[in-house]
Amino acid sequence: MPVTLAGSCRCGAVRFTLGSHTPYPFMRCYCSICRKTGGGGGYAINLMGVASTLRVEGLGRVGHFRVATDPDTPACERHFCTSCGSALWVSDRRWPEHVHPFASAIDSPLPVPPSRTHIMLDFKADWVTPDIRPQDKSFPRYPDQSIEDWHRTHSLWID
Repeated sequence: MPVTLAGSCRCGAVRFTLGSHTPYPFMRCYCSICRKTGGGGGYAINLMGVASTLRVEGLGRVGHFRVATDPDTPACERHFCTSCGSALWVSDRRWPEHVHPFASAIDSPLPVPPSRTHIMLDFKADWVTPDIRPQDKSFPRYPDQSIEDWHRTHSLWID
């Protein structure tokens, strides 16, 4: 059984829960989208959850915008609170079984990862100095490992 994560926006208009097999916030994304919508540190951290378990209170206050990863198929949707602007989660039509809440929106205690993966470093802001430690991995673009693979490799997948 996956762990249940609870999250909310800053103003409390939106609250949500979902199940996650992958609760370790290990991957820091420095892409321009995460950097500009995340509001801190020059990066954003997404977790992975089971889409069918997502329950939302205040759904009428959830806005979204599409991000075109391919000009012909804008599949990725970023969800946020329309009252306070807090980033909530990302979903993608290519992987409908998953939803990716932002670690910043999670209110449940999250475990500390044994290492971190820094991605999309080609797009980091000039003012950002990533805190890359010896055990961390870093990638100019996307990593070789998925969120699920990383958790399984580190024996951190929660059934």
